[in-house]
Amino acid sequence: MDQNTTNSTQGSCDLSEMPARIFFTSVYSLIFLASLALNSIAIYVYFCKATKQSSITVYLKNLVIADLFVCLCLILRIAKYASTSAEIQLIYCNFGAPASYLNMYSSILFMGYIAANRYMKIVRPLETHRLQTVRATRYICIVTWALLWCFICVYIVFVSTDKENTPHSGFNCESFHNSLLKRIYLVVQIAAFLMFFSVLVSLILFYWVIVQKLRQAQRTLPEQPGNTKLSKSKRNMQVLVLVFCVCFVPYHMVRLPYVFISPRMQDCTAAQAFNILKELTVLLAVLNASLDPLIYFVFCKTFRAQLNLQRFQQRN
Repeated sequence: MDQNTTNSTQGSCDLSEMPARIFFTSVYSLIFLASLALNSIAIYVYFCKATKQSSITVYLKNLVIADLFVCLCLILRIAKYASTSAEIQLIYCNFGAPASYLNMYSSILFMGYIAANRYMKIVRPLETHRLQTVRATRYICIVTWALLWCFICVYIVFVSTDKENTPHSGFNCESFHNSLLKRIYLVVQIAAFLMFFSVLVSLILFYWVIVQKLRQAQRTLPEQPGNTKLSKSKRNMQVLVLVFCVCFVPYHMVRLPYVFISPRMQDCTAAQAFNILKELTVLLAVLNASLDPLIYFVFCKTFRAQLNLQRFQQRN
C-alpha cells in the first residue's frame, strides 16, 4: 500500500465522527466533576489544615497534587472529544496529552513509594530508615517531579518544532508524529511500561510479605496486639493494590500492543474497535484521580480526623 492510500485509510478511520465521541465526552465530564470535588477536599485537608508531617503524609500530598493536575488536564481531553476542530486536537496532543501522562506516571510512582514506606514500617517497626525521614521523602518527591518534567519538556519541544506537525482531521495524537517522533514515542512508551511493571511487581511483593507476616503472627501468637496493626496494614495495601490494578493494569495491557499493532492495521473497522478499547482503558486510568481519595482515607488517620469521621477512626 503506497503512502497516499495509507493516508486515505487513516483519514477514513476518524473517531471524531463516531457515536463513541459523545459517550467519552459525557463520562469524562462526570469524572472531572467528581475528581475536582474530591481532590479539592483533599487539598483543603492537607494544605489548609494543620496536619502532622510524616513521610507518608508527604507522599500523599504529592499524590493529591498529581491527581489535581490529572483532573485539570481533563478539560483539554473533554474539549478534544467535544469538538472536531483539528486545532483543538493539536493543542491537546502538544500539551494536554503529555501533561496527562506526566501526572499519571507521577501517581504510579507515588503509589509505589507509599507501598514501599508501609512495607518498611512492617519489616522494621522499631526503627526509621533514612529514606523514611520527612527530609529524604521530600527530596525523593522533588527528584521525581524534576525527572518527569524534564522528559515531558523535551518531548513537547520535539513536538512543537516538528514541521510536519500540522492540523488535520485525525483523532490519534500519533498521527501528528513524523518518523523521528514515532521512534522517540515508541521508546518512551516502552520505558513507561517498564516503570509501571516495576511498581506493580513491587506492590504485589509488598502485599504478599505483609500477608505472610500476618499469617505467621496469627499462628504463633493469636492474641498478640501487633496483629491488629498487621491486619490494618493488610487492608490498606489491599485498597492500594486494588485501586492500582483497576486503573492502570488494563491501560498498560492494551497500550503497548496498541503502539506496535495499530499503525499496521489496514482494516478500518478493526482499527476503530482497537482505538475505542484503548480509549476505554485511558478512561480507567483517569478514574484514578477519583479513586485515590479512598487511599487518603485508609492510609492517613489525620485525614479522617480532619473530616470528623470519629466513629471510623475509633474502629481503626
